[in-house]
Amino acid sequence: MRRALILVVLLAAACDKGPPTSASSNAAAAATAPAAPAASAPAAPKGETFGAGVKLTSSTPIDTILAEPKKFAGQTVRVEGMVTDVCPKRGCWFEMAGEKPGQKLRFKVTDGEMTFPAEAKGRKAVAEGVVAVKELSLEESKEYAKYQAEEYKLPYDPAKVTEPMSIVRIDGTGAVFVN
Repeated sequence: MRRALILVVLLAAACDKGPPTSASSNAAAAATAPAAPAASAPAAPKGETFGAGVKLTSSTPIDTILAEPKKFAGQTVRVEGMVTDVCPKRGCWFEMAGEKPGQKLRFKVTDGEMTFPAEAKGRKAVAEGVVAVKELSLEESKEYAKYQAEEYKLPYDPAKVTEPMSIVRIDGTGAVFVN
């Protein structure tokens, strides 16, 4: 399972227009249920604000969400981390690094709703949104890995995709790139 999660984190890089899962469709009902905070942070980060900004006062570590994504599915969370990548096509997502090497979590918005600048790479971000988890079948996992390989011109070997993947992301409502 850890291997599948790592593969998902590494491969999850495409633009799309909608939420990834039925958990997201139920997110509106669950959005008012805050996640159990694991770390405290200042209430109002200062910097370049996108969308609704950040309202929650406590952050949940990215590593904690990735360790137990189903526990957080449908919950509104605040996360903090270094921006490691930004959607090169429409600026509709950015990835934030967790504490552990190789751990990243995608912050995704509907295309055109917010546009994140490519120059945000390397900046600290504070972001808020609903955790979405989508479980893929083995066949869907292979198709997803193939799509990602084509999109980023990487080699693809379907034999290396041996387990179903889970896609974990935050469907964003607001973010701040800290100065």
